[in-house]
Amino acid sequence: MSAPRDHGGGLDAAIARHGGARADWIDLSTGINPQPYPLPPLSDDSWRALPDRGAFDRLERAARAFWRLPDEAAILAAPGASALIARLPAVLPGRKVDIPGPTYNEHAAAFRAAGWELGRAGADLRVLVHPNNPDGRLWQAADIETTSCVIDESFCDVAPDRSLVRLTGRPDVLVLKSFGKFWGLAGLRLGFAIGDRRTIARLAEMLGPWAVSGPALEIATAALTDRDWADRTRARLAVDADRLDRLMTRAGARTLGGTTLFRLYEVQDAARWQARLADARIWSRIFPYSKTWLRLGLPAGGGWARLEAAL
Repeated sequence: MSAPRDHGGGLDAAIARHGGARADWIDLSTGINPQPYPLPPLSDDSWRALPDRGAFDRLERAARAFWRLPDEAAILAAPGASALIARLPAVLPGRKVDIPGPTYNEHAAAFRAAGWELGRAGADLRVLVHPNNPDGRLWQAADIETTSCVIDESFCDVAPDRSLVRLTGRPDVLVLKSFGKFWGLAGLRLGFAIGDRRTIARLAEMLGPWAVSGPALEIATAALTDRDWADRTRARLAVDADRLDRLMTRAGARTLGGTTLFRLYEVQDAARWQARLADARIWSRIFPYSKTWLRLGLPAGGGWARLEAAL
């Protein structure tokens, strides 16, 4: 079995190392909206019956309208963006991929596991995380150049005007979307692939029937048609991200970037900062490739006062 890859979350490991009960902790190590979409009432069929084609069609129509997809693009709902990332190397042509980093490490892991070579010169495919995790870098259409491209927009719903989903009308561009981040329902395990119909059909074949649960289909359909909630949430996240930057700056950190769901800071000793926050039962994210980068998600409710006291 391979060693676990570095990710946010992992609160069980934090508790094992620093103590306390799960209820004592605030997990700021992820970029998940701490004020999730309110769950709508669910039909009995969503729990008891296998999802039918109509439920998938309703979700796909809602997603197409929400993201304003080109008519030429196909869309596939899947049990999380990670499930799609793991399968992409098997359905995309080529043997060498360019993944500009540092970035979300599941992409490189998936391509390596499938025998692809990583590198820029002579790459058949480019993978761009947009906005990038952890620094929030935003890519441009020109960055795709002439190479086939996968664009991971897991965090782009906070900035829909910067989305590159319009490019999925091209046969060489595929966009990934994550439902768990912006809507704050990561445990629902829902993601989307948008792109060329043949590629989407191959992914669908690999996932098999009923890849998404009935409750997930109903919840996501309601959320994707609730534009008022999305607009209010974007405004709130922007205010809270500014508030977090002010708190961290006063504590001696320097803001490097991020999105309105997570912020990246430069500190003198990231491991020491993480340990100090952990003493207050606040879990943060540090990175194996940097001794000075610290990433925080947004607190909610009483978490703000606890974070300020810990700082």
